[in-house]
Amino acid sequence: MIGIATILVINVADGLSSSSQQDLARAGQLLAEALERDAHRSIAHYAMGMLRRDQNRLAEARIEFETAIALDRNNNGALRQLGLVSIYLGEPEAGIPYIEKDIRLNPHDPFIAISYWGLGASHLFLGHVDQAIDFLKRARAASPRLWGMHFWLAGALGLKGDLDEAKVALAESLKLKPEMNSLAWRRASSPLNANPPYWALQEKTLNVGLRRAGFPDDRPLCGPSIRLRVHLEPGGAAGAAGGFGRRQCRVPEVGVEAPAVDIVGGG
Repeated sequence: MIGIATILVINVADGLSSSSQQDLARAGQLLAEALERDAHRSIAHYAMGMLRRDQNRLAEARIEFETAIALDRNNNGALRQLGLVSIYLGEPEAGIPYIEKDIRLNPHDPFIAISYWGLGASHLFLGHVDQAIDFLKRARAASPRLWGMHFWLAGALGLKGDLDEAKVALAESLKLKPEMNSLAWRRASSPLNANPPYWALQEKTLNVGLRRAGFPDDRPLCGPSIRLRVHLEPGGAAGAAGGFGRRQCRVPEVGVEAPAVDIVGGG
């Protein structure tokens, strides 16, 4: 029962559900029944926290993850998610100790890239740009097929002023997820970005770096029209050139069907 609910929640978060509201409602029903039978199961509270996170009910998600940890202090997934919820609430410094403990408990966790991303995002928001880049590079190395790892690394590198490397990372992000091609599109793609503290932190750090790397604010362009090509500068330094086509398409609206998770849903 808990396993089915968790799969439903993760599928919605990863954008794999064709009926997200129905799947979340079904997951909520299954988890309510499981907790009614036994309210002292850490995994059930963890799954309920994931559900509340996907619903962008972050204060409730935090309570569920805290409860899961109180019942099982070795639940590293709950520690990781509690750290991420802190970030989404605009409290990156509070989230760092939870994610660090998560990594200590299970350094070979299959979702370790999310943990490294969480530390990278936190340090970026706190102004620790070099540390942020280090963790975001670890995240990229752990899961190079996740677009968000390249995207956030591009922003951190751009903020530091390493624009050639930032443009290469941004090009890879666009290759993996072509539709994520403007800040307007990105903000509308996830209800988490509608949380003012979280978006405000991005505006001061991540988005500044992305703009320096040439990422547009409000040109929501269709994927096939993007033309960001990597080339070699004199001396072999990688750079990016050429840019964005003119064909316009609609920015997605943040609605009930939009998955809440900003980068990836698992973990």
